[in-house]
Amino acid sequence: MAPPPEPRRPYKRPAISDQQRRRELALQAQSARRADAQARARALASSLLTNPTPPAEPNAHRHEEADEDEEEQEHTVADVAAAASKLRGSDARRWFARQIMLPEWMVDAPPHLASDWHVFARPSGKRCLVVSSNGITISRVRNGSILHRFPSALPNGSKRDISGPASSYSILDCIFHEADQTYYIIDMICWRGYSLYDCTAEFRFFWVNSKLMETSAGDPPSTYHRYRFSAVPIYECTLEGLQAAYSGSTPYVKDGLLFYNKHAHYQAGITPLTLAWKDETCSQYVIDTDSKGEIPNEQHLVLELQEDGKLVTSDDPPVVFGSLDNEFVQKSNLRAGNLLRFAVRDESVKLVDGKMQIGELQFVGKPNRARAFADSHSKALFQYAARHVPLRINDLVASIQSNNMELESTDVEMQD
Repeated sequence: MAPPPEPRRPYKRPAISDQQRRRELALQAQSARRADAQARARALASSLLTNPTPPAEPNAHRHEEADEDEEEQEHTVADVAAAASKLRGSDARRWFARQIMLPEWMVDAPPHLASDWHVFARPSGKRCLVVSSNGITISRVRNGSILHRFPSALPNGSKRDISGPASSYSILDCIFHEADQTYYIIDMICWRGYSLYDCTAEFRFFWVNSKLMETSAGDPPSTYHRYRFSAVPIYECTLEGLQAAYSGSTPYVKDGLLFYNKHAHYQAGITPLTLAWKDETCSQYVIDTDSKGEIPNEQHLVLELQEDGKLVTSDDPPVVFGSLDNEFVQKSNLRAGNLLRFAVRDESVKLVDGKMQIGELQFVGKPNRARAFADSHSKALFQYAARHVPLRINDLVASIQSNNMELESTDVEMQD
């Protein structure tokens, strides 16, 4: 007689990062933070059209005697919008580049994937913010440069379709898919002047689908609607949802998966409440390539040079991975703010308390000039893991199954 099967045990993959701790802190911080969301939204919209000169400090003209919260809020909105509207050139590009929400790379599976997360297949293409305001639509890519200036069927997105107040505007987080000339909407930040910065991802995703249907933005291109907009299919991160995102057909070329915590607000910069993951099945590019498009023998890393010679990531606060001596900096004609590419030997890498430590960096050169920011710490970790012990789709499935078992166990205890 065969022995009885062993009871299933919750899946536990050894943690290799402190990502879960930071996820918890990020959720706590957004609950406690008094976000000036409307100011950010107005600044994005107003900075589309104004000609400019370098901005004053956002708080420079605030009245010292403005004691009431409402008055202070109005000054903040006006000052931020005015300052952003005067930016141009490299200042404008850097400002816009800092408005987009960027995912961390998933280096360990969150413990409650099935209950707390959404998942969708990321379209391959250029990530950008799309702003429609005062009869024109403008998209800007991650480094802040303008991608397209065009008429659209978004609210107030063309001279033909000015609807509602003239100051009304919409802001979408999109990926432009070159093959079918379509903007795929992955998030909604503002709609007809209503800010969604402090709304949960679950609510924002609902609005993307419902509000897009109120317009003809999903129609084929026409004279007053240069590019088509389409919402990506978003799933709850159950086994069925993960399978649909991972293996299901899409009208676009996939470039990995994106995971969004259902409770996450829209937050400019890198956040552990959105996560990127990929493997060879759902992405053509898993391991970073060099300038020739080839996978180098050693991991490459792009870091930013600081005034004191330290080499740091794009995280806030930045992670220090090394330093350059002053003599090398002067000989190589480098200066603070430069982005530099380095090679990392496997034997120089250590993982300590969920963080990556690098004993030696080998200078390779400067990256593409269009690049705006250094790599993040989580990207460095993901790339290291992809070469050695990658997080597989089976690990994500096992994490979801473990989550389901915990929920079943809780249900049984409640019934008892």
